[in-house]
Amino acid sequence: MPIKHTPVLLEEVIAGLKLSANANLIDGTFGSGGHAAAILQATAPRGKLLAFDRDPQVINQAVRQFKSLLSRLTLINDSYSNLDSYVKRYKFNHVAGVLLDLGFSSTQLADSTRGFSFQISGLLDLRYNPSAGMSAAELLNTAPAAQLEKIFLQGDEPAASRLTKAIIKERRQHPFTTTDDLLQVVQAVKGHGGRSLHPATLVWQALRLAVNNELAELKSGLAAAVKVLVPKGRLAVISFHSGEDRVVKSFFQLESRDCICPPAWPVCRCQHVRTLKVITKKPVYASNDELKKNPRARSAKLRIAEKL
Repeated sequence: MPIKHTPVLLEEVIAGLKLSANANLIDGTFGSGGHAAAILQATAPRGKLLAFDRDPQVINQAVRQFKSLLSRLTLINDSYSNLDSYVKRYKFNHVAGVLLDLGFSSTQLADSTRGFSFQISGLLDLRYNPSAGMSAAELLNTAPAAQLEKIFLQGDEPAASRLTKAIIKERRQHPFTTTDDLLQVVQAVKGHGGRSLHPATLVWQALRLAVNNELAELKSGLAAAVKVLVPKGRLAVISFHSGEDRVVKSFFQLESRDCICPPAWPVCRCQHVRTLKVITKKPVYASNDELKKNPRARSAKLRIAEKL
């Protein structure tokens, strides 16, 4: 089963999920199937995997690539944020683990029609599902300045204000269509490099998060995952952006406490009951050996929690 994409933190994920033979799991972001292949192998011979991806091309490729395993693998072209409804629909019971890998695949990165890489000339789309919602180009051409600046600020882009002004000025004369259109503006505002992080990295990341509504999807997906897990079942999340990691960390902290009332309240009124035990007190990072083989893993953070 050939896998071109290198899954990040694979050993740590498999160990952290505490996989056992015949266990049922959910892969919220199938991608190129690297984590899925390892999960299916670890849960053989009868363990099943419910796998999600918003990209229809990913699902079509997975059907061909994993043809011999389709008796144990159910592929769904939808967001993992809706996983609880599919668990009910497919009667996918006894879910022992959920994995959310919030990155995207090398195949998507290399596709010039998608725009995920600022190093490849092509259409500025950035949607996981090209037939749903607004593309990055459409967003840049129509969004008010306040919305654009907020998007870049949420993406930790330090030049958010200057970049927004430059985009508004440019689109009046030349609407954005391609990756090169945006890259030229970014370089005019931020320069052409010279640092460890390319000037366009955070810009692209911020737009991708916004176009796909990823932070809201993550919040919904975390809650859905806890809902479907059996007691002692584990939730593993790999994030690549500080905003994503903050959402995961906050959710884990919140759900590992009984009372979430303000400290000033003398008596608990929230009646909140903790649902999780945090396994990773600090995020797990890729080892030096993995970073040598896969530099894209440098920003990956893995957090794991167990359902009570």
